[in-house]
Amino acid sequence: MEMTRKKTESKKDSSFFTNRDCQYYPCHETDDPDNFNCLFCYCPLYVLGRKCGGDFYYNEKNRKVCTGCLFPHKRENYGRLLERYDQILEVLQREDNRV
Repeated sequence: MEMTRKKTESKKDSSFFTNRDCQYYPCHETDDPDNFNCLFCYCPLYVLGRKCGGDFYYNEKNRKVCTGCLFPHKRENYGRLLERYDQILEVLQREDNRV
């Protein structure tokens, strides 16, 4: 499996990688495949539902469809995504308390 690692502006090796061998690469249409970040293959913002801030819609089965969203796949959004982890944790804690 060939993976390309590139340092971001913040010089963090772990903030960006591209998996060109993935059968779904790129999973979203993009004009810039060299800057397509696969780190958040499964978007952590998904759990925020309508408050995720991405480009999505709900289909006829009421499933969230994010095929038009590139937010987690853009190199420059790594920090912005991490800034939202408190919101993600709040949702998860609410769900855990319901059990």
